[in-house]
Amino acid sequence: MELYHNSQDIQFRSPTGAVTVGTEVILRLLVQGEHGSVQLRTWNGLETYTAMTRGKLGMYEARILCPDESGLMWYDFRVEDERGHYHYYGNARDKLGGVGTTYQDKPPSYQITVYDPDWAPPRYLREGIMYQIFPDRFARSKPPSSTREDVYLHENWDGLPRVDPRARDGAYSAYDFFGGDLNGIREKLPYLQELGVTVLYLTPIFRSASNHRYDTGDYLSIDPMLGTQDDFRALCQEAQQQGIRVLLDGVFSHTGDDSIYFNRRGTYPGKGAYQSKQSPYYSWFKFTKYPDTYASWWNIHTLPEVNKDDPSYRSFILGRDGVARHWLGQGATGWRLDVADELPMSFLRELRTAVKDENPDSTLLGEVWEDASNKIAYGKMRCYALGDTLDSVMNYPLRDAIIRFLTGTTTAAHTVRSIRSLQENYPTPFFYALMNLMGSHDRARILNVLVNREYTQLPIGERGGKTLPPDLRDLAEERYLKMVAIYMALPGMPSIYYGDEVGMEGATDPFSRAPFPWGREHTRLRTQVRDAIALRKERPVLRTGVLRLSCEGNDTLVIERSAIDGKDVFGEPMADAPYILRVTRDAFSV
Repeated sequence: MELYHNSQDIQFRSPTGAVTVGTEVILRLLVQGEHGSVQLRTWNGLETYTAMTRGKLGMYEARILCPDESGLMWYDFRVEDERGHYHYYGNARDKLGGVGTTYQDKPPSYQITVYDPDWAPPRYLREGIMYQIFPDRFARSKPPSSTREDVYLHENWDGLPRVDPRARDGAYSAYDFFGGDLNGIREKLPYLQELGVTVLYLTPIFRSASNHRYDTGDYLSIDPMLGTQDDFRALCQEAQQQGIRVLLDGVFSHTGDDSIYFNRRGTYPGKGAYQSKQSPYYSWFKFTKYPDTYASWWNIHTLPEVNKDDPSYRSFILGRDGVARHWLGQGATGWRLDVADELPMSFLRELRTAVKDENPDSTLLGEVWEDASNKIAYGKMRCYALGDTLDSVMNYPLRDAIIRFLTGTTTAAHTVRSIRSLQENYPTPFFYALMNLMGSHDRARILNVLVNREYTQLPIGERGGKTLPPDLRDLAEERYLKMVAIYMALPGMPSIYYGDEVGMEGATDPFSRAPFPWGREHTRLRTQVRDAIALRKERPVLRTGVLRLSCEGNDTLVIERSAIDGKDVFGEPMADAPYILRVTRDAFSV
């Protein structure tokens, strides 16, 4: 007996992909050979078996009505053979959808994402180009200065990030500063506009002890080394005048131990939770043996974890006068949420209500490294693609798939399969709003990654200052330009990590966070990236056209974008010719 179903083929699932609430979905299973009953199993909190109706040529059919509330539905099939034994058919073993396989017991199920039809992420996401900046390292308006005695200030902008030679491998000092600031970024806005940037994402800018500032010291103050609140307002205002929105990094799962709220080092006036149980912030943290044993982010003692369910903390972040609203009022366009999957879903929903109430056109973009429609976090499945929490996520699955393809560790067919799985699981508004990142502050520079030269095998003190030999450098640039071409041809918002467009190299953190090489840019590479961005901006079909993916052999990825009857995927008029991009491991053509 042979069974067959393809969740991405309209002959077997109609409609394919994510659907809006209340939609009727037709599911079909092809059964060949002697058999008895054929049943569809569905689950959305309640398991249901439905007898399937036989049609022509062994095709069985069942119709299901999706719930009136957003969520996930699951389905698979059960077929009885002539001996009365059951055969099960479900999702493929890699759970990427499409053609499934037969199992001897209950299989992994196919997913149907059911979402709110009124949900629409801000359209500037699907139409935009993002640029990510690590503020200390992009541009400075003046030499660095600080009253702190625990920091090292780099006079030489073109120097290397500092490491502690005594530190064990994998550890480094995060207390060296190059002095990049908000006014430096503001002065470089013409550069970003000329490149084609429309959304500027800044990693944390609030007062903190470290240069990365993911150890927040004061959510309501700009770090003095970056500038003032007036400087931030000026940056946002001038950016807006040049067609650029500013997205802030929100770190709401933990604070720094050196903060107003915890104050372990006594830096701030008043009593933090570490100093007194009578502190107004004591309930924010989880102590097991006061004061030195407490929950911390990934057991990093300098990052005490906050209790996201604490009413006082929620009010501070989410309230009418809370952090989330405050910075939107100062000019920010929204938040990128650090470790979004570590925040309770109720917290995210309240945060969404707060920011959308303050500015309906604001953005919530989450750091989620996996498929964000079925992420398992803390033992529970969470879906961030329903319209009730996030507008977008960082598209790490796409990044991983394209890197594997370009470096020859997977086939073009599997690359297509990986992207189609996201397209199937994500609602169209979400899929077209994804942050499609290439480089990131959390990874080695993309040029290094594309030729497998991250230098993780070396002690951290030996990783800095390394440059790729000419042959590998040429290969890295060729692969990077292919990656840029692919990203400009796919739905979502392409995101450039500062300096990648001018050929910056660097091993893993902190060397992926070196200063921007002003005056030493790879201008030819930058021009090619700028031209690729310009093409995307000139061609509406690249932003909102229908996507079709295919492959030619093992080494060629084919991306097609087109209109349907003169309209884009959102039903809006679009007069643009079809676009086809072919990318192989050694050449690509348009």
